[in-house]
Amino acid sequence: MKRLLLAASMLSIAAPALAERDFAITNATVALGDGGAPIEHATVIVRGGKIVSAGAGLAAPAGIQAIDGSGKWVTPGLFATVTDLGLYDVDGVENSRDITAGRSKFSAALDIAPVINPLAQTIKVSRAGGVTRATVAPRAGNAIFAGQGAVIDLDSNDDPVIKPRAFQYVELGENGSSLAGGSRTAAWVEFRNALAEASDLAGRARTDDALLNRPDAAALIPVVSGTQTLYVHVERAADILAVIRLKADFPKLDLVIAGATEGWMVAKQLAAAKIPVIATALNDLPAEFEQLAATQSNVGRMVDAGVKVAIGNFSDMNQPRHAPQQAGNLVALTKLPGASGLSWGQALAAITSIPAEISGMGGHYGVLKPGAAGDVVIWDGDPLELSSAPQRVFIDGIEQPMDSHQTKLRERYATPAPGDLPKAYEW
Repeated sequence: MKRLLLAASMLSIAAPALAERDFAITNATVALGDGGAPIEHATVIVRGGKIVSAGAGLAAPAGIQAIDGSGKWVTPGLFATVTDLGLYDVDGVENSRDITAGRSKFSAALDIAPVINPLAQTIKVSRAGGVTRATVAPRAGNAIFAGQGAVIDLDSNDDPVIKPRAFQYVELGENGSSLAGGSRTAAWVEFRNALAEASDLAGRARTDDALLNRPDAAALIPVVSGTQTLYVHVERAADILAVIRLKADFPKLDLVIAGATEGWMVAKQLAAAKIPVIATALNDLPAEFEQLAATQSNVGRMVDAGVKVAIGNFSDMNQPRHAPQQAGNLVALTKLPGASGLSWGQALAAITSIPAEISGMGGHYGVLKPGAAGDVVIWDGDPLELSSAPQRVFIDGIEQPMDSHQTKLRERYATPAPGDLPKAYEW
């Protein structure tokens, strides 16, 4: 819907408004987000909110805004995947949280798209951190199915949802075991039964002893038919193998593994099954028993084996603005004897183009290629260095505000004057 409205508005608005989407950044260090190395003294050209070209030896077209990128780095906007952006105002205040519906009578039918708050401070802070697109995922409450997640943009308008019901999220492993009754066996019975009931309902043969309510079973029909991706949260190697084998019984499933702390142990099987992974970057301290084989080399080893891996799973204190730091740490890991990390280009791709591809948005977001959205970030230095920060953020070619409650609090206390402090912020 948002794309249709955007297209209609682009047709109806006059030329000066379109010109706001036209600019060229010249003489910058440009990283395309496709896994390649940065290109020095390069140019990025955006017209009509889309990337026209990017690379070395390009001249800025006459008649459009020219931005001097000397000494700057330019990348595609970051694509943060599996986040809780827009689902809470204050994490510790239950009434402001829409991440989990632990007392709901529904599970797979839950759809987070209508409740994402584009004015949430987490969205504003992430946007100032260079994040321009994201997937938002619910968290399982009282059943193994968490519900349906969405793809969003982080621009400053009031309609963040690009694609609602983009994927279904299910918990297996230890958490799924706990939700299903205390054992992985119970979780797998519940999981397989749910897929079977959805298949039955799709064939109009719903049985009288169905365990799922009709909305939950109906919500899983796109999953079993392969038109909606199924994100499966598992960490242990054995659980990952069980998910891979699931394809034998439900061959149309479009699977993505979220978590995969022990993914390096079964990397060859994941690569052969062509199942992508959304992993935490440096998960080397096992918080659960299912993570005993955690290692900082997990992502690097999976990539070396040919698995498509995105850095993600951003929630709670692990917010998307930390993604560049985590990607940079994976680059640093290549310097340690015996460790497996990522090249600089691979690391940037793991937080830009690859999560976009896993989300079904490959070529549209997370990359500076002709025809992609004009999501561009200008950094004051190497974006994977902790000391660097975004200076300007564009989404669909439109420059975005960089302020938030945090920046206004910073301004309030930057030059404190007793008894004469400015207001912290206004809504």
